[in-house]
Amino acid sequence: MTELELYDLWCKNAKEDPDLLTELERIKGDNDAINDRFYRDLEFGTGGLRGVIGAGTNRMNIYTVRRATQGFADYLNQEYKNPSVAISFDSRIKSDVFSEAAAEVLAANGIKVHIYTELMPTPCLSFAVRALKCQGGIMVTASHNPAKYNGYKVYGEDGCQITLRGAEIILDKINSLDIFNDVKTSSFDEELAKGNISYISNDVIEDFYKHVLAEGINADLCASSGLKVVYTPLNGTGNKPVREILKRLGISDVTVVKEQENPDGNFTTCPYPNPEIREALEVGLRYCNEVKPDLLLATDPDCDRVGIAVPDGDGYALFSGNEVGALLLEYICQQRIKKGTMPKDPIAVKTIVTTDIVNLIGKEYGVKIIDVLTGFKFIGEQIGLLEEKGEENRYIFGFEESYGYLSGSYVRDKDAVNASMLICEMAAYYRTQGITLLQARENMYKKYGMFLQTLHSFTFEGESGMKKMADIMTQLRNDPPKEIGGLKVVKFDDYQTSISKDITSGTESAITLPKSNVLAFFLEGGSKAIVRPSGTEPKIKTYFTAKQPTKAEAEALEEKLCGDFTKVFN
Repeated sequence: MTELELYDLWCKNAKEDPDLLTELERIKGDNDAINDRFYRDLEFGTGGLRGVIGAGTNRMNIYTVRRATQGFADYLNQEYKNPSVAISFDSRIKSDVFSEAAAEVLAANGIKVHIYTELMPTPCLSFAVRALKCQGGIMVTASHNPAKYNGYKVYGEDGCQITLRGAEIILDKINSLDIFNDVKTSSFDEELAKGNISYISNDVIEDFYKHVLAEGINADLCASSGLKVVYTPLNGTGNKPVREILKRLGISDVTVVKEQENPDGNFTTCPYPNPEIREALEVGLRYCNEVKPDLLLATDPDCDRVGIAVPDGDGYALFSGNEVGALLLEYICQQRIKKGTMPKDPIAVKTIVTTDIVNLIGKEYGVKIIDVLTGFKFIGEQIGLLEEKGEENRYIFGFEESYGYLSGSYVRDKDAVNASMLICEMAAYYRTQGITLLQARENMYKKYGMFLQTLHSFTFEGESGMKKMADIMTQLRNDPPKEIGGLKVVKFDDYQTSISKDITSGTESAITLPKSNVLAFFLEGGSKAIVRPSGTEPKIKTYFTAKQPTKAEAEALEEKLCGDFTKVFN
């Protein structure tokens, strides 16, 4: 069908949501607007769905959610006998509507549904899948995207996001479905009354809290440390669980950012609710100027990422995800060795775009560092492989540069509830030693050297943008630069072809990780650049590592690296 034919079809059939009909009427005769909504199906990938909320095949709405859920249901019924699914949702616009729509489709397909009674974090969904022995899970969220987005993450029975194989099978099933005629659905209230849909009990939530608290190392120091915290859930799901964990730790001096305390899918005071960027923390930083805390904590809407800021002179300095992760790893290693709780042959896991300072920390404390592809599901997969051998206790920590951390095996996704606890405990411990987190970071760089990691995203909107992204990746793959930022490229890794080329020797070797559209350029002196298209947004992401003797030299090099790629992308 053409875009206009699809538009006419939706005008006739998309009648259950008045918002969609209003939008379809509003864009009547606007070919560009129609084309943008119907030129493709919203892509279902390894992360599920994510897109702008609205009418059309290229939007998040009850019909695209139902179709994806029907494909997931067909997959589950093919793979399992009497499967069940856990569902959670965050504070985004229509998250509750989409979660109920998914539950209705699953129930209509004979699949038992367990759903939270209120919005709950992504790690709580991963936990529920395992705790309730489900074969799948759905988290309705667009994580840290702007308010106009929503999304739909799919999980397997191990509590990880769905495998590459699973995603491919589900996608094939989705593609075979007519969005209006091939989807089974039912009434949420009727299925609830029949027991085919049930609410997840408080016992599961309490069990989650107990597992989080069990990851503490110096929890007993928190109550008497005098730690003062400002916390913002950025209008998302972290408000209750994070505050509950801090309360149980005995951290009582917690000031919550009122403007961002309660759920608000419009994210009125933080239009881009991503703790990776300063703008999202501005309201919290204003609180800091008045309250003068030791620490600002900010969790994203689905509470799987956490950002921090700490006192720095008259203001507050934001730490990167790489810095927080490296500090946490060193803290965990030091303290577990000190307390005699470090397992034999410990393992930490990081993604390929995460700081290489971790390798030096691992060497210092005898911890094996495993590199995996971008995406926390690959970290969760490593935990699962250890569990299969009865060795999950060897896993001590995993993190990715995008502010996601996990120290336990009780969930298989990043957990900002766990990370918030660990960060506060670490800050409390250092406070009792007369050390600030700022000083701890400086001590780390003095010990291991300066690693400056930055992420730059280049946006390519619409159909033409998607093509340009593909063309850029093809150009870089087929004709890789010989020099970046004034430094020679000494090694080039292509994770799509699984080939690593040593430019100096001219030899090639195989990359054993799963194929992925990622390119890595290793530069003389230990610096590097990694390029990959985002799996959830119309962006190419570039990750730079500038390894230099001083911060000033590293910043100067990073600017050159970014400048060279900006020329390629423009």
